[in-house]
Amino acid sequence: MVIEDNHAILDVITLILESEAFNVDGLNKGADFINHVQEFNPDIIIMDIMLPDTDGRVLLKELKDTAATQHIPVLMISARYNAHNYALDGIEADDFMSKPFNIDDLMDKIYALLRK
Repeated sequence: MVIEDNHAILDVITLILESEAFNVDGLNKGADFINHVQEFNPDIIIMDIMLPDTDGRVLLKELKDTAATQHIPVLMISARYNAHNYALDGIEADDFMSKPFNIDDLMDKIYALLRK
């Protein structure tokens, strides 16, 4: 699952993952996030920190505080250079990547999280 408000970035990540035989569900905002995650049941979530309707870290906290979804690894992405330094109430993403990103680095991080 990819949550990214920039449609071009969402499309690129989706194409990359689909070329690697992933089934991808994309969202461009955080509304009804947990219900959507529980319905899709993703193996991994790639999520932008800055979304138009919420802070991705708030969604991360909700995800990690929900028993049915807390096991899902989350790769946070952001154009803010130091965004990986910001945790919310002690909840941290499983990994972080700055935008713009290298496609090979993105896939390396995704596969590393899936192996955990």
